[in-house]
Amino acid sequence: DEWIMEGVTLMAKSGLYTGLDIGTSTIKVLVAEYVSGEMNIIGVGNAKSDGLKNGTIVDIEKVAQAIRKAVNAAEERAGIQITGLNVAVPANRLEVDACQGMVTINSDSKEVVESDISQVVASALMRGMMPEREIIAVEPKEFTVDGFSGISDPRGMFGVRLEMKGLVYTGPKTLVHNIRRAVERAGLKVDNIVIAPLALAHHVLNEGEREFGTVVIDLGAGQTTVIAVRDQELQFAHIIPEGGDYITKDISTVLNTSLEQANNLKLNYGEASTERASKEEKFPVDVVGHTEPVEITEFYLSQVIEARLTQIFSRVRQDLERSRGLELPGGIVLLGGAAAMPGVTELATKIIGANVRLYVPNEMGLRNPTFAQVISIVDYVGSRSDIEVLVTSAAAGNAVFTEPIVETYHEPAVATFADNVYPQATEDMGYVVPTPQPQSSAPVQDTEPKEGLVDKVRNMFGSMFD
Repeated sequence: DEWIMEGVTLMAKSGLYTGLDIGTSTIKVLVAEYVSGEMNIIGVGNAKSDGLKNGTIVDIEKVAQAIRKAVNAAEERAGIQITGLNVAVPANRLEVDACQGMVTINSDSKEVVESDISQVVASALMRGMMPEREIIAVEPKEFTVDGFSGISDPRGMFGVRLEMKGLVYTGPKTLVHNIRRAVERAGLKVDNIVIAPLALAHHVLNEGEREFGTVVIDLGAGQTTVIAVRDQELQFAHIIPEGGDYITKDISTVLNTSLEQANNLKLNYGEASTERASKEEKFPVDVVGHTEPVEITEFYLSQVIEARLTQIFSRVRQDLERSRGLELPGGIVLLGGAAAMPGVTELATKIIGANVRLYVPNEMGLRNPTFAQVISIVDYVGSRSDIEVLVTSAAAGNAVFTEPIVETYHEPAVATFADNVYPQATEDMGYVVPTPQPQSSAPVQDTEPKEGLVDKVRNMFGSMFD
């Protein structure tokens, strides 16, 4: 028998919930069942992404087709029909501001009811509006009834005046619209829109880490997201428009091979740290202009990978230094698809200069950092309290203008050619690629094609910087 699932009508901590992660490289759909507050994953589907660039949608129709494929796979595994999805929006140009509202309790009994909650939320959002922005979420921090503060759920309490303090999150209306439209084109509806950094912080970090302060780095395919949480609140969310796909492009450019083969090399032979890579292990690469495969050492491939990751983690360190994120006692949690490569954690620790640990989900069959985001979406929605659901519903349809206090985007740097950069990679990637050092200690290959490639790359580097 098939179950019809509509996540928006289910009570928190019970029933079935979905999650949709629209990633640059893959689109993932997850179905989980909550029983007495415990999440049990019953189905997952994924499809190769198309129509995205650096984490944002550039072709709605292609994204919709990929969503449908992932949903079909999840439906087949879970044995249900999915009609709605809980979907996350990235931290791109996210803004957060404090909000506060106050209303008079109008019921004859003077007890706080749900309509009073809706009115106080509307009161908190009565501010000016920028037409290009849209409310994504409202997070209640506390309610106050007749001067008694610190109340988490005021329903049923007696009083005359109700107040609410909270945080309101807004994002670019275009970004939110495109996500909604892609889901609708796939024949589904959006049950809830979740802010990706909030969901990750809720799922990945424990209460102590969220209270005292911890940094989370999501090393995705198209971009890297750096968030910090302290006092149970999101402190900042930085976007670095580089990720695992840029490593693939670097390999393709340096080795003169296709993007498909470059990605296979990264997945099958990639080592993030040259200190771990072997100078003896070799593997064949189909190189443009050569009739026979060319042998490349694991160490040489690692030099290309390490150069890009060093650049990414260096920018992360700069962001954390500016925002004092390195002072947070919880350290750094690393996740995302690109974080699964061997040696990434060690390299991040070395470059950033802080304790970095890799997060791996505990769920059976999904023990890979790449699934952390989609699991966190389901967990975030499924574990919300009744009052949080009510506030979210009350905030739907409102709009607010907030002064930005969360820096969320960095424009790509203008490429400059110094002694340690690789200029030809800048046009497609937006960032320069540090040059691998010549392999003076690597064994000399016996085959002529291998010598031709290495000589060509070294001569090219030499002529650039003479």
